[in-house]
Amino acid sequence: MKQTIVGWDIGGAHLKAVMIEPTGNVIKVVQIACPLWRGLDMLELAIDEALVKFNHYNPKTHAITMTGELADIFLNRHEGVLQIIHLIHTKLKGTKHYYAGQLGFMEFGQVVENTTKIASANWIASATFIAQQHSQALFIDMGSTTTDLMLIVDHKLNCRGFDDAMRMQYEELVYTGMIRTPLMAVASKVPFTGDWCNVAAENFATMGDVYRLTGDLTDSQDISDTADGRSKTLIDSARRLARMIGHDVEDADMTAWIALAQVFKQMQLHALKKAVMRQLSRLASFDQKALLNEDSPIIGAGVGVEIVKALAQQLNQPFFYARDMICANSLAEKNWVSICFPAYSVANLVINS
Repeated sequence: MKQTIVGWDIGGAHLKAVMIEPTGNVIKVVQIACPLWRGLDMLELAIDEALVKFNHYNPKTHAITMTGELADIFLNRHEGVLQIIHLIHTKLKGTKHYYAGQLGFMEFGQVVENTTKIASANWIASATFIAQQHSQALFIDMGSTTTDLMLIVDHKLNCRGFDDAMRMQYEELVYTGMIRTPLMAVASKVPFTGDWCNVAAENFATMGDVYRLTGDLTDSQDISDTADGRSKTLIDSARRLARMIGHDVEDADMTAWIALAQVFKQMQLHALKKAVMRQLSRLASFDQKALLNEDSPIIGAGVGVEIVKALAQQLNQPFFYARDMICANSLAEKNWVSICFPAYSVANLVINS
């Protein structure tokens, strides 16, 4: 039986886990819908499902990172970290390492005094792994809910904020994502059939509806619930989109709703582009030759990696896939691990800790 390490990334909407060998080669990757806001039992069920898939390998070492402590079932981050880790500690067998960002890994007994460092540190694991491979880069991980922008200079993470509040202020954390972002957070007014329409301040539709209609979201990636709980067909996605501007789907042809989806896509891209340009300006301040340099690329990961690539192309910047740094047996597997990049990264980091 091979010795294995499992990296766990416990989010508020998904549980992601990647099993690797000590060489870093991927054995198995899983992503499970886990709406943690519905209760801690959702996480317990997701862990059980993942363990069934890992059972054959009987993993003995686990590296854990999270963002799920932000779920509103918890009064604060401290409580969220403690409750999640208590559940993890009872569910997983073997050695558990809890990732605390700049402080490295913690044992269970150290958690209570370091919850602020453990909370939402998964992006640090990803950036640290990337920094081992690249001297200078802007690493962008676009997930279902948020987008992380991480500047790497001289093989080190070079960010201005380390908690969510500061990262949001400096646009190193942008609360817009590929699937779960409500459309009312993307635009307040959109053009439709030649006129400007106000967007309803209601969660009728999400970016998942947009990217289904534009063809950017595959069925296998699309595991979050829709805003109304109905299907993910094109017609139901268009129906939800139509409600955002006070219409029914029957009021226009499908081509009109696809065109409207493209508008929302471009507005999201525009918001992200401003954040990317802000980070690139910092990179230029360190090295004026860095821009347009193959040694200083934008590196993309996450379910929205192709959106990141489109941003790089619009800004005329070199682009690399983070998947190309992943040791796996197939391109399809590398793509899946790229979506679960913090889990893969934290598993690799624990090997050399």
